Amino acid sequence: MTNPVAIGIAGVGKIARDQHLPALAANHSFHLIAGASRNATVDGINNYPNVEAMLAAEPSLQAVSLCAPPQVRFAQASAALSAGKHVMLEKPPGASVAEIGALAELALQNQVTLFASWHSRYAPGVEAARAWLASREVKSVHVQWKEDVRRWHPNQEWIWQPGGLGVFDPGINALSIITRILPRTFFLKAAELLVPANRHNPIAANLDFTDAAGTPIRAEFDWRHGPEELWQIDVTTQDGGALRLSQGGKHLEIDGKTVDIGPEREYPNLYERFADLIANGTSDVDVRPLQHVADAMLLGEHKTVEAFVE
Repeated sequence: MTNPVAIGIAGVGKIARDQHLPALAANHSFHLIAGASRNATVDGINNYPNVEAMLAAEPSLQAVSLCAPPQVRFAQASAALSAGKHVMLEKPPGASVAEIGALAELALQNQVTLFASWHSRYAPGVEAARAWLASREVKSVHVQWKEDVRRWHPNQEWIWQPGGLGVFDPGINALSIITRILPRTFFLKAAELLVPANRHNPIAANLDFTDAAGTPIRAEFDWRHGPEELWQIDVTTQDGGALRLSQGGKHLEIDGKTVDIGPEREYPNLYERFADLIANGTSDVDVRPLQHVADAMLLGEHKTVEAFVE
């Protein structure tokens, strides 16, 4: 049995406490030894104000999981990779597509693993949906990803700032799923971005994609929804079949019948994947979901809507 990988975590916020720390505690491939955060600490480990301080003080560190907002992710990741550490990036992997390419090159140069993780791809229904669609012709796709920003991002100003993505922060989860399950590459044709009068990023977005076969793919993202979330993907096929992924990929129906897909374990699966990549000396860097967001920002028609007040 190999020794567990000594890992540090950077950005000890809600997602780290809710998902990363429990997943790490349950994974015998990793041993959490340090944390880096401006305003928070983790009990039982050494804590530092930033990644650079953590790297300098912890020579035995082998890997770093980065959970801070995307605007600071590049500097943190480049420091860790340059120090010869394996790096896992929480989604979205960065504030721009190009910087992820630079990080991938840096990982290759330093012969370490870079994992641009997309946690929603590890929802239990995703691979079953992908397998069912692999042998079928898709007729149409309708994505609805709607939730209440006040519940999921309370008082988090970074999401409204440049690089914070706005409603695309959850919407990119849906994009990460459909880029995994659909058998053809698709691309954006048009987008409508609804931006509050007092904010930089959209609070809602409607996206129209297609592929080389002309398949209509519609995605609707909205942060003004409630009280229950609607995280749902509907796919119809040319042979009359119908697939529905709901609850963010935790529930799968095919032709109206529920499919047994097992329990939800997104973040445990993420860390299992990270451990496998490290063991095999490989990286996993898929920027397609972030590229679709960048295309929406480039092609989208911006419409001003009512100011958002927390």
